[in-house]
Amino acid sequence: MRNVSFIDTTLRDAHQSLWSTRMTTAMMLPVAPILDRLGFEAIDLVGGAVFDVCVRYLLEDPWERMRIMSRVITKTPLIVMTRGQSLFTFELFPDDVVELTAQRIAANGIRYTTPYDALNDIRNLEVPVRAATAAGLYVAAGIVYTISPVHTDEYYAGKARELIRLGVDAVFLKDPSGLLKPERVQTLIPVLRTAVGALPLQLHTHCLTGLGPICALEAIRLGVDTVHTATSVLAHGASQPPTEWVALNARRMGFEVTLNVDGLQPVADHFRYVAAREGKPLGMVAEYDPFHYEHQIPGGMISNLRSQLRDIGLEHRLDEILEESARVRRELGYPIMVSPFSQFVATQAALNVIQGERYATVPDEIRKYALGYYGQLAAPVDPSVLDRIVGKEQPVTARPGGLLAPALGRVRRERGPFGSDDDLLLAVFYNPEQSAKLVAARPIKTDYPTGRTPLLTLIKELAARRDIASVKLIKKSPVIEEAAR
Repeated sequence: MRNVSFIDTTLRDAHQSLWSTRMTTAMMLPVAPILDRLGFEAIDLVGGAVFDVCVRYLLEDPWERMRIMSRVITKTPLIVMTRGQSLFTFELFPDDVVELTAQRIAANGIRYTTPYDALNDIRNLEVPVRAATAAGLYVAAGIVYTISPVHTDEYYAGKARELIRLGVDAVFLKDPSGLLKPERVQTLIPVLRTAVGALPLQLHTHCLTGLGPICALEAIRLGVDTVHTATSVLAHGASQPPTEWVALNARRMGFEVTLNVDGLQPVADHFRYVAAREGKPLGMVAEYDPFHYEHQIPGGMISNLRSQLRDIGLEHRLDEILEESARVRRELGYPIMVSPFSQFVATQAALNVIQGERYATVPDEIRKYALGYYGQLAAPVDPSVLDRIVGKEQPVTARPGGLLAPALGRVRRERGPFGSDDDLLLAVFYNPEQSAKLVAARPIKTDYPTGRTPLLTLIKELAARRDIASVKLIKKSPVIEEAAR
């Protein structure tokens, strides 16, 4: 039987899904050398909300995180995920910014990138893919899954063929809201397998309705080469399927799995300890929720929305807003409920419900979406609401990135000089106050939580299990030694 490989998401998407993206570099370091030797195809590290939260909330330079982790994880490629032309934020950036970002990702020790576009407008991936390839990065590009009358199997096959024409190294199906069901896997994966041909095909799904693990196994059976999974304690719920479960069951199905599954135990133990110390949740199997397939809003967003409504005494209207979200999405041409469009749709739905008049207030982002400034829509906006959104303004049809003037020269003039191109890009992404706070907080703290005790405790636990190889790996890592002093 053929080989199945695994991409570990524990250090990025898993904690983004379960811990509001609050895993620090220091929390990662004790188990980084262990993950490095287990046989993963790659390890997901930075991207999207992780980059943003590092800057805004953790005050950790994401470029420095890349450098630190790439000095510890030397065997397994580290991944930086980008939102295509939007990179790490909700807005699109000019081509010169996208190109320099790819160069700096590679320069900071990263060897693998997974760009995708939230509208599946492949034009928004042309520059990111070309720039990443030129920088020497392995490019696994994503197409984003959703459910609608227009997002058919053939639609996805066509998008995969467009990606192949860009010269990507692999294609992955990204299911950010955990909408896949086994029966859809049975029709979609064979079609994608044919479209991709000899290129590797990957699956990235979430477990919001509890179906992620069985969908992963069914996808493997039908031709997926690589699955994105998380260490068990940070799997399930809004996160990915558990690596241990998927790997063991794939092996039972007769597939060759070279991943050292038993070696994940100290990783799980470490993050169980971190969760207990920090008051963070562990992943739990989600109950099946048919309503989720109607509104399609990711679980983390629902939690935030509930909290915001509670603050203004309107928590009891949450289900009404979720129902309105499904209606708004239909009217807007079925945007995929992934950042930023899940936020845009939910905001419009909340305004419609709370104000009592639909589309009385329309955020500028909704107007730009309807006019094509983010990319090509999957389906036309309902004519009955289009005039209320855009008025007499005419839509654009050009590649969105091509409409933006180069930015690097302007930022250098207005906010330079900069000590590095990394700092230049931070100035492009963030305002002066945010950038100044980040610079003032350098360097990243690498001791967790303080002193030697937690690290020594982990080493003792590993020694008690006679996992001497992991103990040696931890002890001889230069960054870990520095953190322990």
